[in-house]
Amino acid sequence: MLANGLKPSEPVTDHNVKWTPQDGPQTAAYYSEADELFYGGAAGGGKTDLALGLAGTAHHRSIIFRRVFPSMRSIIERSREIYNTHSLSHSKDSYNESLHIWRLASGRIIEFGTIQYEKDKTDYQGRPHDLYAWDELTEFTESQFRFVNGWNRTTKAGQRCRVLATGNPPTTPEGEWVVRYWSPWLDPQHTNPAQPGELRWFVVIDGKDIEVESNKPVNHKGEVLEPRSRTFIPARLDDNAYLKDTGYRSVLQNLPEPMRSQMLYGDFNLSVSDDIWQVIPTAWIDEAQNRWRQGVRPDVELRAVGVDPSRGGADDTVIAKLYATWLEIVRHDGKDVSDGATGARYVTDAMESNAPIAVDVIGYGASVYDHLKILSGLTVTPVNVGSASSAVDKTGRYHFVNLRSQLWWKFREALDPASGENIALPPDAQLKTDLRAPKYQIAGGKIKVESKDDVKKRIGRSTDAADAVQLAWYISTFPSLFLFD
Repeated sequence: MLANGLKPSEPVTDHNVKWTPQDGPQTAAYYSEADELFYGGAAGGGKTDLALGLAGTAHHRSIIFRRVFPSMRSIIERSREIYNTHSLSHSKDSYNESLHIWRLASGRIIEFGTIQYEKDKTDYQGRPHDLYAWDELTEFTESQFRFVNGWNRTTKAGQRCRVLATGNPPTTPEGEWVVRYWSPWLDPQHTNPAQPGELRWFVVIDGKDIEVESNKPVNHKGEVLEPRSRTFIPARLDDNAYLKDTGYRSVLQNLPEPMRSQMLYGDFNLSVSDDIWQVIPTAWIDEAQNRWRQGVRPDVELRAVGVDPSRGGADDTVIAKLYATWLEIVRHDGKDVSDGATGARYVTDAMESNAPIAVDVIGYGASVYDHLKILSGLTVTPVNVGSASSAVDKTGRYHFVNLRSQLWWKFREALDPASGENIALPPDAQLKTDLRAPKYQIAGGKIKVESKDDVKKRIGRSTDAADAVQLAWYISTFPSLFLFD
């Protein structure tokens, strides 16, 4: 039995709602057994109708999210067309304008909600729904999505619970986490790609998604973990009979690339457009990662090491190792780094020679540095990125607001193909997102790069890998920059 208790061959029937899924991807999505389904890709594929249709015919208590309320208005208007079709027949369906909640005569409840800011996710804590529908998921942060879904449950006997996500390919770095979350379907570099509609199962171990073979429980350190399934079902304008002949195709065809291919074909393989204030252009990162893919690590001694430490929580401890201009990264889950001594041990384990080490000492990093500096044979330098900077950019025109701004901008200059540095970066999707994330501004004749905390608010996590890579590069290239009190 699927969705609302029907078999796939049976039609959807609910006398209070005039809606049936269209043949093709929408029907496949309606009857999918996935606990977490991502539907869409291209614009106009019937994503919003699927969310409203599921809520009105297959679930008892549902909530549909948009990031901000102005984006919700068209969904509410469409809901009136679907849910309020019996008003002339004295229907008991009702919509509360102030609470934004439908109460259908069938007993079904559909709520509309927004999570504009990161802190707003706690507004939905402890408020269970058997359907969570996220419209345009790439506009939300990963932490919002994961946190709120924690209450995907019901006490209604026989009622299925599920999460539906809809959306197009991400157009900003903030939305690229969606590609990682559904990587078997969306990431062309995934080693074991999945077919559309194919179920894959995942458990979370130490804060990380781990793909497992089936829905069979997994025993981890004495705890029995129940896998949850995911899938992705693509849909295009041609799959939506109500919209494909309305002239909307010409609108999509006249969008600039890469948005044209993203919206028209649902192409997740294209790079998103750079923000004009993005510190490091995506094309430069791509070139550096292609050099790594196509090359071989040089047979030279370890040149430098950069360390961005963490302790507990979601952030990783990242160690970047530099060989000539070739970079590699080693990650350790924050939960595995219980104290400064443990962090220092991970660093020493990564060492192959007496290469200089740069450690970010803001916050917890000071503890790792303190343990490293007492070890004989190590050259360790503390780095406080909030310190003042006296350097200038390569043009000589601009100074920097602080050391963080200097490090990011100097790494930008090194990645510039015209620099001749030919840095090789590992083809790591998270590193690429980290490097693309920060923005900058010119303030009082100085370059100011967005703070780490502000970036974290936008993308939902810390840019640990990018910070470690920069530390390794500059402790080797400009060691005098780090000699401060």
